[in-house]
Amino acid sequence: MLNFRKITFRIVFIAVLFLFFSAISLMAINSHISNKYVSKIYSINDVPHRYVALVLGAKVWSQELSDILEDRLLTAISLYRGGKVEKLLLSGDHGKKNYDEVNAMKRFVVERGVDEEDIFMDHAGFRTYDSCYRARDVFGVNSMVVITNKFHLPRALYIANELGIDAIGVSSDLRRYRSENTNNMREFLADGLAYFDITILQTKPEFLGPRIDISGNGLITQD
Repeated sequence: MLNFRKITFRIVFIAVLFLFFSAISLMAINSHISNKYVSKIYSINDVPHRYVALVLGAKVWSQELSDILEDRLLTAISLYRGGKVEKLLLSGDHGKKNYDEVNAMKRFVVERGVDEEDIFMDHAGFRTYDSCYRARDVFGVNSMVVITNKFHLPRALYIANELGIDAIGVSSDLRRYRSENTNNMREFLADGLAYFDITILQTKPEFLGPRIDISGNGLITQD
């Protein structure tokens, strides 16, 4: 009985120690990612011109956009109308017939005056990492503005710049979001995965595909 208690204590102690050091490591990674490219975050008004804006997808319900995604697209439209960007690369999850972020995103911006030829659709942006990797390797992007929410922007810029893209960012926060606490917790964990994707695993995206010229006509990316 005594030996069993000793073994149980050791297992619990090791588990607690592991969780403690994992938490410390995640905190260090989060701090590193949050601060590394903070100087590359701009407001809508002072962001320098870039040819391409990468708009990262988020939750949709049929053709109804989440508040988070709607604000990302409204920010992209503002930059487009203001001449700060010339092409929109809409990257999201379209891995299933009955779930399509990308066409919902496109419909929203077209209805608000963005020329369809200036809209490129990335149907395999399943993760931020995939979206940035495919922006570089499929669409040939080497410089861009990343448009996403404040909680997400440091990780997106970290991934893009570490992949060799000269990426700057604009926060799309136009209101308070009900899911802020959940998003912040999720982001804390996602930072760890991003760090391992970049520095250790050198992960490939789920799909690549033939090269698409981002300076051409975006209609070729329609499905």
